[in-house]
Amino acid sequence: MTTLCVRDVALSYDGRPVLEQVSFDLAPGSRTLLLGASGSGKSSLLNIVCGLQSPDRGEVKLGEEAIAPARSAAAADRVRQRHMGIIFQTLRLVSALSVRGNLLLAQKLQTGRRDPALVDSVLRELGIADRAHARPFALSQGEAQRAAIARALVVRPKLLIADEPTSALDRDNAHRVAGLLLDAAKASHASLLIATHDERLLPHFEKVLRIERGRIEEGRITA
Repeated sequence: MTTLCVRDVALSYDGRPVLEQVSFDLAPGSRTLLLGASGSGKSSLLNIVCGLQSPDRGEVKLGEEAIAPARSAAAADRVRQRHMGIIFQTLRLVSALSVRGNLLLAQKLQTGRRDPALVDSVLRELGIADRAHARPFALSQGEAQRAAIARALVVRPKLLIADEPTSALDRDNAHRVAGLLLDAAKASHASLLIATHDERLLPHFEKVLRIERGRIEEGRITA
């Protein structure tokens, strides 16, 4: 059984190949690093996995549900909303709401219901329960990172995705954030996929997918 199945995904822009026959699987509970430089196709692949972009060819499935090709954009959106927690490079919290209010809003928008007990539990697990009623602009950088992770976790995702979570951090903070993501994924029983160019994260991961020129390089997947 796989959490995520990517098969023969291809994408081009104006006739220029961006992704070529990309295939890989993520097992339940796996911890995977998608490693590639700027321009490698990493961001395009992440968008396709998240159902934010359609490939020219190929298939993407989360469990038994199709992300690509999907019956419609709305169908892909539903899979993402129900089963993925995404941590973007920017915080993406509503400034008019408290941290707790933002998490409750994320739950309602993605799952159709609110679960205050789960929100409070996640805030405690991430060590920011005392900041539940703070507004986003009042958070420190570390608190903001934890709030972004909490926002992804409160929807009980099968797949937790982080896009360049350490790009602006020094070495110590990069390792701290990696550890935080790994612990959060384990606690929520989610598979974890981090897309990054940051090779400092390599020691933390059991599986590495190196993407170069739109291809997952053969023989360069380590588990």
